[in-house]
Amino acid sequence: MMRWPLPDPMRRALTLAREAAEAGEVPIGAVVVKDGTIVGEARNAPRATHDPTAHAEIAAIRAAAATLGNERLSGCELYVTLEPCAMCAGAIVHARIGRLVYAAPDPKGGAVTHGARVFDHPQCLHRPEVVSGIGEGESADLLREFFRARR
Repeated sequence: MMRWPLPDPMRRALTLAREAAEAGEVPIGAVVVKDGTIVGEARNAPRATHDPTAHAEIAAIRAAAATLGNERLSGCELYVTLEPCAMCAGAIVHARIGRLVYAAPDPKGGAVTHGARVFDHPQCLHRPEVVSGIGEGESADLLREFFRARR
C-alpha cells in the first residue's frame, strides 16, 4: 500500500494533538488554512480552560475568524485529527468552511460520517466538502495511547 506524505496542515494538527496530550487533554488538533496559509490553529483545551466548548475545531475557527476579520470562513479548509462532534460540525456550518479534512473517524462521538451526520440534514445551511482518513493511523495511535495510559 502506498502512503502519501501528509499535507503540512495535517502535520501541524497532529503536532497540536500531541501538545494537547502532553497537557492532559484529549489529543485533538485543528488548523484552518486560507489560500495555503494557516490563519488559525488550536488544540483541545476544555480541562485547562474549564470550558466544554474549548474543542480544537472551535478554537481554531475563532482564531481564523479573528485573523481574517470575518465570521464567514468561505474558501477556508479545516484540518482536524478526529471526526468533529455535533457541536463542532455545527460551527463548521455556521463559519461556512469550504472543506473539512479529518484524520480518524469517531464512531462514538463523531457527527460527520457517524452519529448525527450534521451535514446530511435538509436543514443544514451549508455543506463543506469532506475528506477523511488523511493521517488516520497517526491520529488513531495518539488517541489509543492517550486513553490506554488513563485506564
